Amino acid sequence: MTDELRGLLRESAEAHQPDRARMLARVEHGTARPGTARRSRDRERTRALSWPRIVLATLATAGTLTASALMVVDVDAVHDPDPPRSPSAVGRAVPPTAAGSRTEDGPLGADGSVDPHSNAYWAQSNVTLKAGEPLTALVVELRIALTEGVKDTGNWRTRPAADFDLSARQEGGFLVYRWTLKPGRTVPAGEHVFAGQYDHATGGRDAKDDTYRIDATAGAAERGAAVWGGFA
Repeated sequence: MTDELRGLLRESAEAHQPDRARMLARVEHGTARPGTARRSRDRERTRALSWPRIVLATLATAGTLTASALMVVDVDAVHDPDPPRSPSAVGRAVPPTAAGSRTEDGPLGADGSVDPHSNAYWAQSNVTLKAGEPLTALVVELRIALTEGVKDTGNWRTRPAADFDLSARQEGGFLVYRWTLKPGRTVPAGEHVFAGQYDHATGGRDAKDDTYRIDATAGAAERGAAVWGGFA
């Protein structure tokens, strides 16, 4: 090779500038493991989808907690304790016990007794009402404890039957007789008897748990009065 040819080749080599970026890219592509690029793209896609799912799951959980809280509030509202009931002026107070007797109240008085004609199979309980003034409203209640064999056999009163509404039924462990004066009717001053009759088991019957109560409105002033007691 002549000196002239060598000089031309040296000048041509010095003038060449290789594309470094393209060469590096080819080397990297050649050494990369198969599937690496695809897995990288899959990971990016998974991360992109994860956030919406996390957000939806969080919202669903919050919705569940909110619904649960509403259900708890609703149950508490349904099962709030009932407010105490106040008895009406006539015939709705809590039934008395024999030990808590009150046999006089203003113009109203009463007495309870087992009729002397009662026997070993049958009995009659008498409530004697004592009115110092005419009564314009009246409820008489007789409660016979449901001891063995107790069964209603009748009732009566010394006032006209047409003046009263009558009920006789079993309530809360008692045979209950209730006479209610009809509107527009009156009970004059004096003594009046209301009686309940019933069978019972053979032998003497203990009346210690039997009670009566009378609620009334008396006189022109329409004063309310109530008495109660037992049959000891």
